[in-house]
Amino acid sequence: MKMTSIQLGLYQTNCYILYDETTGNAVLTDPGYEPERILALLRRLDVKLQAVLLTHGHFDHVGATGPIVKATGCRCYVHQAELSMPEYMRAGLTCTDFYSESSRLEFDSMHFQVLHTPGHSPGSVTLLCGDVMFCGDTLFRGSCGRTDSPGGSWTQICASLRRLGQLKGDYQVFPGHGEATTLSRERLGNVFLREAMKL
Repeated sequence: MKMTSIQLGLYQTNCYILYDETTGNAVLTDPGYEPERILALLRRLDVKLQAVLLTHGHFDHVGATGPIVKATGCRCYVHQAELSMPEYMRAGLTCTDFYSESSRLEFDSMHFQVLHTPGHSPGSVTLLCGDVMFCGDTLFRGSCGRTDSPGGSWTQICASLRRLGQLKGDYQVFPGHGEATTLSRERLGNVFLREAMKL
């Protein structure tokens, strides 16, 4: 599996593109903006998009889903709880499928396990793929996601952070915004994660 990323829109949302070099099939996460830029990158990589995997349904993570699904015919997955948010919070969301806790998705050599990690939003998920974690806006380098938007919950995000912190081993952590990190680094230096793990 190979991966590349681009930052999209005013909020610099991280969109990660993962692909199998043997088959040329790809998946991507959180296409918040600039669908033409994403589609152009897929063409440059010479890959065929199989699915969009959304970590949550906020507009800055889903705004380009409609044009991408239309252009490629791919599937688009989100947790159904995201539909409980006000429409303005999920503006632009197009989905074809729902996933939930412990869903497993396989795309050639790319195998994803879905963890329901609410708090930033009711249907936030973390996607595990080998030793890689795509955590959306639940966990950031040195911080965590906000919980003061409709559907957010401080109690829930603390439980989700504790769950991530208690995973066995180490993971490369790719968040929805900002720099990548590792779970071991965050266990040591992220005050939000450290406090959540004490609960």
